[in-house]
Amino acid sequence: MCATPLVPQLSDRMPAPFWWAAGLNLAERSPAGPRTADAGPEALARLAQWSDGAGVDRAGLLALLAESPQALAARRARPRWAELVERVIALAPETRRPVHRVPPAQRARRGAALFAPALQPFVDVAVDSLRRWADQACVADVCVDLDAVCARFADALGKRLAELAARTLVLELDLARRAGRLTGHTDTDRFDDFLAGVATADGLRSLCGTYPVLARLLAQAVLHTVEAYQEVLRRFATDRADIVRAVLDRVDPGRLIAIEHGAGDTHRAGRAVAVLRFTAGNVMYKPRSLALHEHFQDLVGWLNVRVLGLGLRLIRSLPRDCYGWQEYVTHRPCADTAAVEQFYHRHGALLALVYALDGTDVHFENVIADADQPVIVDIEALFQPVLPVSAVTGADPATKVLATSVAGTALLPTLLAGEHGAVDVSGLGADRDAPLPNDVVSWSAPGTDRMRLVRTQAGLSGGANRASVDGADVEPRHYVGALLAGFHAAYDAIIHGRDELLAWVTRCADDEIRVLLRSTQEYAALLVESTHPDVLQDGLDRDAVFDLLWSAARNEVARTAAAHEATDLWLGDVPIFVTTPGSTDLRSGRGERIADALDSRGLDRVAAKLAGLGELDRQRQEWVIRAAMATRAPTRWHAPAAALAGTPTAVVPDPDRLLTAACRIADEIVVDAVFDDHRVNWLGMEPVGPDHWAVRAMGAGLADGYTGVALFLGQLGALTGVARYTDLAGRAIAPLPRLLDALAADEEQATVAGCGAFAGLGGIAYALARLADLLPDKALRDWLAVAVPLVGRSATDSATGVADGLAGGLAALLAVHDQTGSPAAADWAAVLAGRLALAAKPDQTGFLYGRNGIDWALRRFHGAAPGGTAVREWSTDADFGWCHGIAGTVLASGGSPELADRFVRAVAGRPLADDMSLCHGELGVLDALTAMSAWHEQAAAVRDRRTAALLGVLERVGPRCGTPDGIVVPGLLTGLAGIGYGLLRLSRGARVPSVLLLATDDTVTTKESPK
Repeated sequence: MCATPLVPQLSDRMPAPFWWAAGLNLAERSPAGPRTADAGPEALARLAQWSDGAGVDRAGLLALLAESPQALAARRARPRWAELVERVIALAPETRRPVHRVPPAQRARRGAALFAPALQPFVDVAVDSLRRWADQACVADVCVDLDAVCARFADALGKRLAELAARTLVLELDLARRAGRLTGHTDTDRFDDFLAGVATADGLRSLCGTYPVLARLLAQAVLHTVEAYQEVLRRFATDRADIVRAVLDRVDPGRLIAIEHGAGDTHRAGRAVAVLRFTAGNVMYKPRSLALHEHFQDLVGWLNVRVLGLGLRLIRSLPRDCYGWQEYVTHRPCADTAAVEQFYHRHGALLALVYALDGTDVHFENVIADADQPVIVDIEALFQPVLPVSAVTGADPATKVLATSVAGTALLPTLLAGEHGAVDVSGLGADRDAPLPNDVVSWSAPGTDRMRLVRTQAGLSGGANRASVDGADVEPRHYVGALLAGFHAAYDAIIHGRDELLAWVTRCADDEIRVLLRSTQEYAALLVESTHPDVLQDGLDRDAVFDLLWSAARNEVARTAAAHEATDLWLGDVPIFVTTPGSTDLRSGRGERIADALDSRGLDRVAAKLAGLGELDRQRQEWVIRAAMATRAPTRWHAPAAALAGTPTAVVPDPDRLLTAACRIADEIVVDAVFDDHRVNWLGMEPVGPDHWAVRAMGAGLADGYTGVALFLGQLGALTGVARYTDLAGRAIAPLPRLLDALAADEEQATVAGCGAFAGLGGIAYALARLADLLPDKALRDWLAVAVPLVGRSATDSATGVADGLAGGLAALLAVHDQTGSPAAADWAAVLAGRLALAAKPDQTGFLYGRNGIDWALRRFHGAAPGGTAVREWSTDADFGWCHGIAGTVLASGGSPELADRFVRAVAGRPLADDMSLCHGELGVLDALTAMSAWHEQAAAVRDRRTAALLGVLERVGPRCGTPDGIVVPGLLTGLAGIGYGLLRLSRGARVPSVLLLATDDTVTTKESPK
């Protein structure tokens, strides 16, 4: 593309040196040129770091920042993007041209693309350049409808440019409207007048002069898109005959009519996956080596031979040196339910294969459901390294185990969380039109002079990955059995063919694989926000947006790569990093080497994983599969427990039998523990908002974290004298000192953690106070001394409940004072009580988050008499749980005799719950009965009858947790630790205080009760 000299009018209105200074970011101001190896700009806060890496001292750095535009322009070559902008302005019309008006019904759908006519001169130059090149290259001679291809090219490029400029143009539109510079009788006429004005030479000159960074982005997009299309067309012209033979099975597709460039993210200066559409067929183009894809296809064929009747579909392809062509796979429905079963059986086999090869990123966009065949159409992230995540508590063995498990593949339900909840984006899930968790940019009053940017919630564009029958997507959770059967069969085949598989792995040593340093969503958000007009007038302002690359880096590898990421984002690309299974180096999208960025080779990691496959590993992976699939269950957090089906067989609930049952549960927790040299942790399930659950490594909280598990193990160890329980409890809480020290040094993070008793620092302090007497470690009281003031300082008036707010912090501090006599705990309790008394109470009732729990905490502080809780009759199908239901209300009442009578009578006639958890299951109800049994004679009898029935179910079928589908987890409120703790309380009475009441001895549950 030839440069056009700067036209006189442009020189008169905007001196060239200003143009360059405003369009260059910090790295490009360096006398040595852009830095791309080991340093990059971090603007303001990190300028010193950048200057050290770039070999620029402080004086030199200040000189770069203070350098005049004239001096900067004098030593810089005119960049290509600037030449293109000059050419566009020179060729733009001097007078306004009519704008094609979009029909009203289409305006909302086109959104930002409504601004495309304002940038038509950029598109005209691009189309002219592409046509001239195509004519010279004679691509039309290889069955290319050049007119059709260029028309689609122009439309796609216009939309892309409009997306880049929309925020700026809508601001300029508003300024022009307010200044009265728009003409027309209607708001639509005035909008069209604005577009026509911008599309003139003077209009573009003003726009690009005011926003030179925008001018750069527009010109870069044109240059990159034209070059990408030229590359695809040139390669297609060379390969067409081979494409027909190898990819299209010798069926001629006719003339090429469109290239849908950008089917995926753009990398490497605008390169992206593209769909080539012909008059009779489609082909995928990938601008990268297909060597890994070819090797994976070989292995799928190998698995087909090893697993009887598997029949996984293979994808036809044509690999070339650094690019390739691939069969276009389309979605087709399943014929019937039997076909759906086969679909999920095959999915399970693919899951085992991707897991064995340390694969990831197999999300919904990379899987197509072709009738009863799940087809992975993009597999670029095998041999994936597990990068350490910076955490104040150090490395977590459970986090690493989860990352390298089947969950790491992204085939199983994987949540993308945001301000509006979460959505499943996995290869198996991704519900069609499910609300996205974050707002997206949209437009109000589109196509009028009052057009504005607004943020709205959009739906997920999923569906092609899901099996369907009769036009309806199938719920994958209903086919867990088929999924597990396919996984099991393929897992066995991989074990038996381990040597053959290892030989295959070595053949991948030089294949290019993608390494994911951070999510594509993070990059996409940065690209969107960096088109705000406030950062398009000077390159240094846009640099500041990309500072997040450093501050949000989760490990040293990401920090090292941040400079490369910033450079890619400046090019308008999603950053990409690659390696090979035989290397520890990373390479950026521009080929720059980051030496020894990885701590091991992918070949060695996969070989070690294959060597470790076996029965124990398979059981853990199958648990992850069940748990992940259960997160799709329509179960709300704290949902009332359902009644147990059938009549349970009761057994004699003598104390020793209950203790033995608790020990069996503890042994299951011990077996499931994940160790390293420093600590132990577990995998569990946690609620993510009110409607979702996620499989995660356990955090520190009392409800679902390792602190609650440690409390149960410590209590059991103290009662039985079995050292393995107390030892494991001590190792579980080993990260707490570092966590507490870090929160003490960061008040903002402490506030985020909150003071709550079950989801905050209050619960940690309570557990430490209890464990200080249960474990031999004398340092626990020192940790507690740090935790107590943290509970007070982390409290906020916005959260008032027992679980996460002031009431929980107050109750926890009172418990610490009861246990240890700590004056600091008493002082901080008084502070929180004062704030809680003045805070507005929530509308909801219940113990954990509602008014009942708040009243209970305040009465406990004041030593007040039982509260006046409303009394009513309850049906047997009412919510009797502790967290939100009747058991919690009774406990919170402090001993109302009339309430207790009604509760005992209602529970006596109620079926056993199909949930044994403390939180909203049977043991929460039994805890309330135990609390009343000292002063209510019928409560003990009802408790004993229900305990006998529960113990019978437990011995016959095992524990049933308060999680979706009853998935067994180790946590305290909904899992095994809570079931075990409840059994200990039933077995040993006053020696095991109520954890639901944050008791330190049994007096808390009885001292306010009537005698």
